Amino acid sequence: MNIENQNIEFKETWRDEFLKTIASFANTSGGTMFIGINDNGKTVGVENSVYLLENLPNKIIQKLSILAEVNQVNNGGFAIIEIKVGKYDNPISFNGKYYIRIGSTTQELADKELHRFLLQKSKISWESLIEEEATLDEIKESTIEKFKQFAKKRVPGIDSEDTVSVLKKLNLLNAKGQLKRAAILLFGKDVRKYFMSAYFKIGKFQSETALVTDDVIEGNLFEQLEQVMQVLRGKYIRLIVKEYKDWRRIEEFEYPEEALREAIINALIHKDYSGSHIQMKVFDDKIILWNQGKLLEGITLPELKTSHQSVQRNELLCEAFYRADFIEAWGRGTIKIVDLCKAANLPEPEYEENSGGIRTIFYKDKYTERYLRELGLNERQVKAVDYLRENKIITNSNYQKLNQVNRIMATRDLQELVKIGIIIDNGSKGAGVKYTLFE
Repeated sequence: MNIENQNIEFKETWRDEFLKTIASFANTSGGTMFIGINDNGKTVGVENSVYLLENLPNKIIQKLSILAEVNQVNNGGFAIIEIKVGKYDNPISFNGKYYIRIGSTTQELADKELHRFLLQKSKISWESLIEEEATLDEIKESTIEKFKQFAKKRVPGIDSEDTVSVLKKLNLLNAKGQLKRAAILLFGKDVRKYFMSAYFKIGKFQSETALVTDDVIEGNLFEQLEQVMQVLRGKYIRLIVKEYKDWRRIEEFEYPEEALREAIINALIHKDYSGSHIQMKVFDDKIILWNQGKLLEGITLPELKTSHQSVQRNELLCEAFYRADFIEAWGRGTIKIVDLCKAANLPEPEYEENSGGIRTIFYKDKYTERYLRELGLNERQVKAVDYLRENKIITNSNYQKLNQVNRIMATRDLQELVKIGIIIDNGSKGAGVKYTLFE
């Protein structure tokens, strides 16, 4: 038999409390429970298979209101009971509680997780709910006016519309004229009055635990985007001189500015706003951007770097940013970020699931340890690249002292780095050869 996982569970004997596991299968992606197999995967069989075959289907219907396929199968001469249940679109409860499968465990949902689960099952998004206490007085007219100017390209004539008409075009009002949550997120005067986690936090770190400085960015989502980019430019990211034009310095970010902006937009419009705030950690060699919200069903991490189906958590937010001409097309943002980093001769950013959210990691230096390992560099060569980052130049003699090796091995290692394209030499011969990183 297979080992236990999200879709398979073993039980030595039947107990009615196991109905919560059946419910968790129905609430997640379906699954199969085997009765007569212990936790180690050893078949021990059941003695009351006929009774279970007759009673379990009815018990599952009565307690969970779902249908399950119950069969007897033989394994090694033992009779075992197989209970198969599919995925249900509606939420399934057991004794008034809701369960899902996480790995090989059955977990009870509560508080925010339960609220999020019930919304998802009901096909109602958090952003589309009506905020009962909010009125049109909560809408910031200056943000509406800016949006109208941004949206002229994709919504002809919108610049002559009033606030109510703009909100209606974006489907941010219900039939009674009440504001949806997305309206407050996009255009609100005081967003955190309603949603405490709707802010952006930036920190400068010397290490994972050594915080140098930080800033909290508040406001509606359009304001947050503008302010985050301003703070990054003025405080967190070094500007480098690209060229001089008409006696003026032309400066640019150490990272592709457009890629950072795209990632920040993605975080703002795809965040789960029932969870924590957005966090950006700026290190000397990388930037880590994290937003609450796991990948939605139907998309995987590798697909974020390739053409993939557009799946939105917040369709109203995505639509508003699209109308404002801030995003090109749904489902393209993560690919665009990769392309911009590659065009700037930087490593591809990494996308990771972490702590219930998505992390986007930008690297300033293309010679990351991960990249060097993938190229097959040995420990000595990796150490030499680190040395070059700080000292700019390395010689054969430097290499020998750094790695405690003889001249022959140093020469061989350095020549391999030249061949791979990591370093270049200055064209001299013998002891005069100096090596620098290939930029």
